Amino acid sequence: MWLSVVALVGLYYLLRWYWERQVVSHLQDKYVFITGCDSGFGNLLARQLDLRGLRVLAACLTEEGAQQLRGQTSDRLETVILDVTKTDSISAATQWVKERVGDRGLWGLVNNAGISVPTAPNEWLTRRDFMKILDVNLLGLLEVTLSLLSLVRKARGRVVNVSSVMGRLSLFGGGYCISKYGVEAFSDSLRY
Repeated sequence: MWLSVVALVGLYYLLRWYWERQVVSHLQDKYVFITGCDSGFGNLLARQLDLRGLRVLAACLTEEGAQQLRGQTSDRLETVILDVTKTDSISAATQWVKERVGDRGLWGLVNNAGISVPTAPNEWLTRRDFMKILDVNLLGLLEVTLSLLSLVRKARGRVVNVSSVMGRLSLFGGGYCISKYGVEAFSDSLRY
């Protein structure tokens, strides 16, 4: 019995060692588009991927955020202004991405743009308060993904939708939890 336990543990560590040694080659030829790069997770991810040598296409809401990000990164990182609540802005950003990636396609799409306020008990909020969050966190994510999905498929890339534990457990009122439930459902449907 002990021999089989030792063999299973040894096999586990051997497989773990093998998977940890796997390295993605030619990172300098791979493009990743990230939304919400003005601050927070998107900004940090854009800087980290740039340090690793990927070609980062960073979408910022403001020119100030874009300039700040460009000042902290290499020339590989390029920025575009994107408001995920506006179809014209998404179309322009999609065209901009297509011009950059060409035939290579998009190796990664990270939907990170999001807001969490206003958050309050539901009876204190209006329909407009709910729609403000849903427009950014859910509907914007849907439209960005659908507009770039063909480029992701071309490169056999991945879509990463930044969600929250609030997409599984609603602890407070407002549109945030609702939007994250929607992101979870959309991610599940994409996976299938």
